[in-house]
Amino acid sequence: MSSQDLDTLETKDRQPGREERMSPEPEYMPRYAGSGRLKGKVAIVTGGDSGIGRATAILFAREGAKVAIAYLDEHEDAEVTRSKIEEEGGQALLLDGDIGKESFCREIVKKTLDAFGRIDVVVANAAEQHAREDVTDISEEQLFRTFRTNLAGQFFTIQAALPHLKRGASIVCTTSVTAYRGQDLLVDYSASKGAILSMIRALSSKLASDGIRVNGVAPGPIWTPLIPASFPPEKVEEFGKSAPLGRPGQPNEVAPSMLFLACEDSSYMTGQVLHPNGGDLIGG
Repeated sequence: MSSQDLDTLETKDRQPGREERMSPEPEYMPRYAGSGRLKGKVAIVTGGDSGIGRATAILFAREGAKVAIAYLDEHEDAEVTRSKIEEEGGQALLLDGDIGKESFCREIVKKTLDAFGRIDVVVANAAEQHAREDVTDISEEQLFRTFRTNLAGQFFTIQAALPHLKRGASIVCTTSVTAYRGQDLLVDYSASKGAILSMIRALSSKLASDGIRVNGVAPGPIWTPLIPASFPPEKVEEFGKSAPLGRPGQPNEVAPSMLFLACEDSSYMTGQVLHPNGGDLIGG
């Protein structure tokens, strides 16, 4: 990444960032033709306007799903995602609001049902992070905000959707490599992602008898709007280079894990986490 590229990045601490301002642009388009693995299905993707959520929503559309996309206020990004879904022959419902508010999560579910009549897949993906060099600089406001968006947002969305999920439905939660190994600059974010990991395991056990699968994806360093919105340019320039593969991953390298867990290919998996992280060996 050149210094000229870095000059165009959105580096202010404004979450979750805007993909339209990123240079280079993340790679989000699917790499292969669809095979109907989500034909006739309806999926909710939170944080679906950009990053991993955008790549997932477009891939789901290519595989035949109708997609409801929840996002905060990045309207330009969301419209790009909608247009790409429509180019795939799919339908997209855009829903803007604060995922950390239970009322908005209920609204996501209600409007999805009103528009599409059913819910088969929930991808709980929306998140924010705020880098801090000193742990004592993590304020009460930041700590609660991070957990409200990252953990409560996932919990409330799943909770609202559950009465409408039938046997065979799939829930996919985005956790993080930081849940397993931590991250010095993202202590509160790492903690929230660890809580999501525990939620995946608890929910998968709770819902197994209902035939509803709950799994997770723990991305490593992925080039999404969260990165330039979180870190100063010098850290962005080095982002992902310490991974064994020597580079950051792209959103369309994570979306296939989401698809696998959302569709019947993973019908005998629940309580599991996939690790598209560039080769970081994770235990637990």
